[in-house]
Amino acid sequence: MDVLYTALGVGLVLFGLNDVFHNLLYPSGRGTLSHWVLQLVWRLSRRTHHRLGSFAGPVGIVIVIVLWVLVQALGWALVFYPHVPENYLYSEGLDAARYNNFAEAFYVSLVTLGTLGFGDVVPAGPWLRFVAPVEALVGFALVTAALSWFSQIYPALAERRALAARLRALREVGYAHHVAGLGPASATRVLDQLAEDLTRAHVTLVQNAETYYFREVREDASLAVSLPYALEIAARAQDSASPEIRLAGAVLSLAAHDFARLLQEEFHSSGETPEEAFTTYAVDHGYGDPPPRRSGRLGR
Repeated sequence: MDVLYTALGVGLVLFGLNDVFHNLLYPSGRGTLSHWVLQLVWRLSRRTHHRLGSFAGPVGIVIVIVLWVLVQALGWALVFYPHVPENYLYSEGLDAARYNNFAEAFYVSLVTLGTLGFGDVVPAGPWLRFVAPVEALVGFALVTAALSWFSQIYPALAERRALAARLRALREVGYAHHVAGLGPASATRVLDQLAEDLTRAHVTLVQNAETYYFREVREDASLAVSLPYALEIAARAQDSASPEIRLAGAVLSLAAHDFARLLQEEFHSSGETPEEAFTTYAVDHGYGDPPPRRSGRLGR
């Protein structure tokens, strides 16, 4: 039975660390536990018509971090449990018989994971004396991972908001109606910048999938609302008599199609066209009406 507890504990520890690894270091940026939690929180927010505004993303992140800690604490507690209290020394005034063995193992695990070092319960078994510092290192790594996660998320959100603001400004001045008749130098500069920003947003969403679940409270700050205008600009640019503008418009159109395909494949945005995928994206974030339901995948 002791072996079973130890194996289960090691399995939980590795499962939790694997989730951290996939969120912070793996290119897809999506761990099993975190993905499940963020989707659940997002669905709850969507069912309430996003009445809590932008809280779904931050709340989901906090829940994930708490679960990371609890999984590690429980995993290490299962490793320690078969050895409590026989292989631990208690400070004067503490009676091991007063405490439930598993509760005591969980307490020791939490104190060690938090690197608190109270010293009231100290491992005496030879291998336990080496395992405890390993858990403390894992606890320190979890703190670092949480800080790193936040440092990755908010720059990604800032880039997304900047692109939304740029598209909104272009829409307000009616840029799409004028792009075909502009000079090639000025038009291609804007089109190339939009394509670059959209490609960067695509890559960022792949690597930081959790940013999808951060909703903008203001409609004019939402990329989900502004994205369709990139398609309109690209379409009008490809009607230009200038080959340079047509080429830049084609590049922007391709970037928009790729982003729409990512939404469809990874976040289940429905629709056969990029316009429909972007509409579904906006509706998922609480803006607009859903497109007609049709099956199929996006084409080039």
